[in-house]
Amino acid sequence: MENNNITETGIPRRRALGRGLEELFNNEVLDYSAVEKKIVNETPKEEIVMLNLDELRSNPYQPRKVFDPKALQELADSIKEHGVFQPIIVKKSIKGYEIIAGERRVKASQLAGKKEIPAIIRNFNDDEMMEIALLENLQRENLNAIEEATAYKKLQETLAVTQEELAKRLGKSRSHITNMIGILTLPKNIQEEISKNNISMGHARVLSKLDSEVQQQELVDRIIKEGISVRELEVLTQEPRIIKSNPQKHKIEKNNEYTYLQNELSEKLGTKVIIKKNKIEISFVNNNDLNRLLEYMNIEVGK
Repeated sequence: MENNNITETGIPRRRALGRGLEELFNNEVLDYSAVEKKIVNETPKEEIVMLNLDELRSNPYQPRKVFDPKALQELADSIKEHGVFQPIIVKKSIKGYEIIAGERRVKASQLAGKKEIPAIIRNFNDDEMMEIALLENLQRENLNAIEEATAYKKLQETLAVTQEELAKRLGKSRSHITNMIGILTLPKNIQEEISKNNISMGHARVLSKLDSEVQQQELVDRIIKEGISVRELEVLTQEPRIIKSNPQKHKIEKNNEYTYLQNELSEKLGTKVIIKKNKIEISFVNNNDLNRLLEYMNIEVGK
């Protein structure tokens, strides 16, 4: 009899989501906003409690390590004037509570001088806590490239899915997920430069296709010191002394003056973009991905 709990690689397949989350994610696409809305809407008002901020501690699976001080202060100013509209979601722990969703609201409330915050207590397990934390940050926060890539990798491993399956469930393009996870192959010191925004995601994508760490570091130094653009970096990596991991796969398209612009748009939109014959072709994987692109371009349809 076929065992549906075994993957093609022979690795046991765990349940992708806990029973509670399976009910919340009632469609194929993982949408954090819908999950949080469902939790809040289905929680009776009498179950929303006020918790002391000093009883709260960060979700250990929180991918975000750096919070924008300016954005936090803006949220703190809003909270100081209007209060916290959306309750956070927490899990009871041995000492106090662990934040499942809403860490920015907690930090901003502390900045605003608040002592308490409205909260919903839910008994999620560790896997569920990680999934929710990753989704909240991927779909709501401006993670830096390394944080985003790490979140994708952890979510892929946790859900036991392929990159293509993960892309569909998140409403992203396969190429975006692949490119993001690919930058985690770069040396840690180069990843730090990416986190500090000294190197763009476009630079990182090109660098990740090189085998030699020495060459990667040489180019990183030039990017920082000389301000080399992504297009200039692509040209440099075509030099004979630069050996790529897969020359055929990563060869820059020749005779296309728009290659650089294609790469920039693809990175910005998170999907494949082709420019040819005075036309721009933007790919999308499903309706959710299309809606994401329309929202990004500030296009409203059907109103």
